Amino acid sequence: MRHFTKMHGCGNDYVYFDCTKEPLPNASAAAVFMSDRNTGIGGDGIILIKPSEIADFYMEMYNLDGSQGRMCGNGIRCVGKFVYDKGLTDKTDITVETLSGVKKLHLAVKDGLVYEVTVDMGHPSVNPADIPLVADEPAIGRPIVLGGENLTFTAVSMGNPHAVIPVASTADTPVRELGMLLEHDPMFPEGVNTEFVEVLGRGEVNMRVWERGSGETKACGTGACATAYACRLLGLTGDEVLVHLLGGDLRIVYDEANDTIFMTGPAVTVFEGEIEWS
Repeated sequence: MRHFTKMHGCGNDYVYFDCTKEPLPNASAAAVFMSDRNTGIGGDGIILIKPSEIADFYMEMYNLDGSQGRMCGNGIRCVGKFVYDKGLTDKTDITVETLSGVKKLHLAVKDGLVYEVTVDMGHPSVNPADIPLVADEPAIGRPIVLGGENLTFTAVSMGNPHAVIPVASTADTPVRELGMLLEHDPMFPEGVNTEFVEVLGRGEVNMRVWERGSGETKACGTGACATAYACRLLGLTGDEVLVHLLGGDLRIVYDEANDTIFMTGPAVTVFEGEIEWS
């Protein structure tokens, strides 16, 4: 039997395992089995918390289709809550190694439990090689015909690939149809997460997201960062943006002096349990 903790950040939910002392075997298959909302625990994937030689902890994530993800903004906030609430650390400033590099977290604590986490998400990039995007120059407001619609997209890397598409209304956008088309477009050789954004003002947007390997999710932290940065590049918003997602809100701040993005949002424990897995 393996103990697990179900957690979510803005509705982006994962099943978490403490692997600091014992690994979880067959993690990719475990993600497929456990993520099923009818026959498993249910979630957007699983996240393993492991030792690191260069940071306080290592975060290893798998999407619900079993593919390994590089980074998850909502997931890493929950990692911060997990390690503090369970006594794996007593620090409120920690580092977490991911496949997208080491991230710095600040944990906000109340009554002995973490309720909110700020993450230094690092440097955004529009360099096609970083995304990767098959193109000779950055795609910033580039026209595209998708599902018969004339749209534009801005491609941004936050350690994982994003395509940000402004729309008139997120509520009326066929996220599944358009998201699937772009995820498998050859110009994104490793797939892409697609954010559909409705600008409400200089400091506020609505966003829906199609995540590669998982489909539409309630929220995406790296996607919110990519959205805020793309909207800034397009002159639609300023340096601080409140991003409204289906699962809740994230506060995104771009620090121009250091060319880095900070994301602040909640982390919630839903329930704990045990499951047979070997």
